[in-house]
Amino acid sequence: MSISRFCAAVILSFSIVAVAPRIVAQSAAADPTKEPKLEHFDPALVDKTLDPCNDFYKYACNKWLTANPIPADQVYWSTGSGLEFWNENLLRETLEAASKNSQSNPAQEKIGEYWASCMDESGIEASGLKPIQPELDRIAALKSKREITLEIARLHHMFPGTWQYGDNQTDTSFFGFTGQIDYDNASMVVAQIDQGGLSLPNRDYYLKTDDKSKDLLAKYRAHIQKMLVLAGESESQAATDAGVVIEIETAMAQAQMDNIKRRDPKNVNNKMTLAQVHELTPSIDWDAYLKAVKAPASDHFIVTSPDFFRAEEKLLNQQPLDHWQSYMRWQVIHGAAPFLNKAVVDENFDFFARTLAGAEKQLPRWRRCVRTADRDLGDALGQAYVDRAFPPDSKARTIQMVHAIEAALNSDIQSLSWMSPATKEQAVVKLKGIEDKIGYPSHWRDYSSVSIVRDSYLNNVAQATSFEFERWVAKIGKPVDRAEWTMTPPTINAYYDPQLNTINFPAGILQPPFFDPTKDDAVNYGAIGMVIGHEIIHGFDDQGRKFDAQGNLRDWWTPEDGKQYDERGKCISDEYTQDVPDAGPGVKQNGLLTQGEDTADNGGIHLALNALEASLKKQGKSLDDKGADGWTYRQRFFLSNAYSWCANVRPEITRLIVTTDPHSMPIFRIDNVISNMSEFQLAFGCKAGQKMVRANACRVW
Repeated sequence: MSISRFCAAVILSFSIVAVAPRIVAQSAAADPTKEPKLEHFDPALVDKTLDPCNDFYKYACNKWLTANPIPADQVYWSTGSGLEFWNENLLRETLEAASKNSQSNPAQEKIGEYWASCMDESGIEASGLKPIQPELDRIAALKSKREITLEIARLHHMFPGTWQYGDNQTDTSFFGFTGQIDYDNASMVVAQIDQGGLSLPNRDYYLKTDDKSKDLLAKYRAHIQKMLVLAGESESQAATDAGVVIEIETAMAQAQMDNIKRRDPKNVNNKMTLAQVHELTPSIDWDAYLKAVKAPASDHFIVTSPDFFRAEEKLLNQQPLDHWQSYMRWQVIHGAAPFLNKAVVDENFDFFARTLAGAEKQLPRWRRCVRTADRDLGDALGQAYVDRAFPPDSKARTIQMVHAIEAALNSDIQSLSWMSPATKEQAVVKLKGIEDKIGYPSHWRDYSSVSIVRDSYLNNVAQATSFEFERWVAKIGKPVDRAEWTMTPPTINAYYDPQLNTINFPAGILQPPFFDPTKDDAVNYGAIGMVIGHEIIHGFDDQGRKFDAQGNLRDWWTPEDGKQYDERGKCISDEYTQDVPDAGPGVKQNGLLTQGEDTADNGGIHLALNALEASLKKQGKSLDDKGADGWTYRQRFFLSNAYSWCANVRPEITRLIVTTDPHSMPIFRIDNVISNMSEFQLAFGCKAGQKMVRANACRVW
């Protein structure tokens, strides 16, 4: 099961990473000569010419949006974009210092060498395609389809993603493979095999037949051809091979489980013995693969989509060896593209970032290098970030807020009229079992076995990838490491893990405008408080509620309570099934895809507001008391919440997100949520019939 993640406006870049990890995602633009600017909530920015009861998002954000157009190298621009630049600039300073100075700390030496290799543009340009030529030669020398298996293992070691289960697929060649917490015994790790094989964000890009989708697929085919020419093929051979790649990837797309069905953990919890895996795909030499990736014995295998592997087996038999060689050549140049010479990088950017996401120009190289360093050696880099950017006081105040919001959910559970005492008891057990992880992991990863050198960027990426892939595979057959984090400390994001029953808040998001130590509780509960509530609610959304307090896939609901929950969930999914005009004509959001995130948004803001009210009560204040600026605490809460989501977003990335991502767009994460809330209507005097007063208000938590 994919980990449910908070995805703020500032984190729209995460959507790009999630659907296409081989793209260097575009976000907050920056002039390295300028000081990074952190945004701070200011209620004076509201546009009082607008009616908050007609469109609260515009009321809170319009002035900011008008003053902050999207820079050319961005696909969006948000109130959190300055934080992303600030974080990356701090990491750059750390990397530059490590690259220039002799380091007694081996981890610091590695990040310095990595940085130097990435910033060595002249060396990378001089190398051309030499870094991938040995792999292309190896593919050309294959004599039989049986030899494909070991090449798959090599590709899985070379390029990131094989161990990362995503919302749509594992973004890697042929299939994904990793160690995964067992669904029925959350104390142990077993082997998991997932659908993969595609280079576009998800199956819909191959299968939809509207004019826009057909145009994008045609442009993708042209892109493959151009890249293969850059890799040394003739125009005619590249055109032929591009057609082969499209044919193979389309067949894989047709076989993939769609991302709505994939959201139900029961659909992907398909247990098989190794013998059954052999029987499912005999054309893959699983014994050879498992040996090549150093996989320990597994009690059983979780095969997320057996139908995909049945189809892939037929495809392996139907397509001749030379077609598979074309596909794998493409996988090599596509996977290596962000790390090669300028011509390849530019062409990769032109399709994946410009055509698919709408960016007009590339980020400066230093920012791309910061991001890959954070991805590949994140714990080594994260230690320096925590030391400089996350003081103990920030952690303590965040923990205090977390406990207050958890207490608010406990009260909410007890007050529910539609839930039976038996289910309430189990819900409280699960709530009390949530482990709160704030800022950074309890122990740092050891990179001593990763070989990093100054003169080979792609090799460093491959070395770090191989290390991380094998680290995940090595978990198979072992007890779960509950201290594991799947985000690095500088990450501006947060997540709930249903199988560990943990909420995880990296230090990167615990900065302004999300968490601002200079602001009062109303501002912080409106921004980061809503995020905290959002993540806690993920344990009780339509996916998370299917796991118990220990992380096992177990139904702890009475049948009637489950039915009551589903009725309330349907209200949410129906509300969010809507047209998205900013993505282009005919683009519609599927509320079943976003139901979990939308449920978390709607529940999370209630919890944060209730926790704020309790905090104010202890101070002898109420939500409707006015502050020095003339706004009530209740109003400041809602304004701060909206401000943290203000974002200008390009139509191309909007379309991509609506197609692939389980998060709604920023405007819906404000207006849809508050239109369900009588507390908001009280704050701004909204009346029945106005747009921010929904007649059929939805609420689960």
